[in-house]
Amino acid sequence: MIYSKQLLPTTVSIVRKAASLMRSNSFEVTQKGGFSNIVTSTDLAVQDFLCKELSRLLPESGFFCEEKDLQDNSQKYTWIIDPIDGTSNYSRGFDQCAICVGLKHQTDILLGVIYIPSTDEMYTAEKNRGAFINNTPIHVSDRNFQDSIMCTALSVYHKEYADICASIITDTFKQCNDIRRFGACAPELCYLAAGRCELYFEYLLSLWDFSAASLIVTEAGGIITDLEGKKLTFEKHSGILAANNPANLHMLLDIIQKHL
Repeated sequence: MIYSKQLLPTTVSIVRKAASLMRSNSFEVTQKGGFSNIVTSTDLAVQDFLCKELSRLLPESGFFCEEKDLQDNSQKYTWIIDPIDGTSNYSRGFDQCAICVGLKHQTDILLGVIYIPSTDEMYTAEKNRGAFINNTPIHVSDRNFQDSIMCTALSVYHKEYADICASIITDTFKQCNDIRRFGACAPELCYLAAGRCELYFEYLLSLWDFSAASLIVTEAGGIITDLEGKKLTFEKHSGILAANNPANLHMLLDIIQKHL
């Protein structure tokens, strides 16, 4: 298989078609592990559509997806998919939810597509080719730590980490401008890439939550690492921190390390 320049526009087209499945108000909700972890019939429909169309686009590629235990990360090219990041938001009618599609080659993300249907914002990136929203280039802001906004959450699927998350968030809040919690990782990372916020922290995320958005962050000039400040390998779930510049990342990392 050879990476083609047509992969990104074709993937964007497939994602837009998949988003049409989210417009229905008639969907079923099933718990996967309590009220905080749910799946809708729309999640399943979107994932099925994406896998079908993307397998045609790139034959013999693997898939690592949130639903149906479809998690094969062993292929040379692997699509990493979250059919709806922010399922809880989607199920309750909140706007903050997105379709996430990333293409991994060995340990690198080559392509990232994040689509937020409610605002019609299509975030895209290809490795070494920049990041865009609806084909317009985006870049992180130049704000310092004291003027930064951090997007974050309290690890809703692992509430045993609530206290440590709260301590990190409180400590950061005292030193930055403000905090936001939208309930969906990918849109928040895209907002950082677009200069709307400058910091991001979550104690533990699934691979499909951050893979596609991570490329958008780095191609927009930002930095994203694990909680030790190490480069992401896209092989496993991980804690995530991100910032608009190295100085802000190091300040956030120092706060996190103090509480771990």
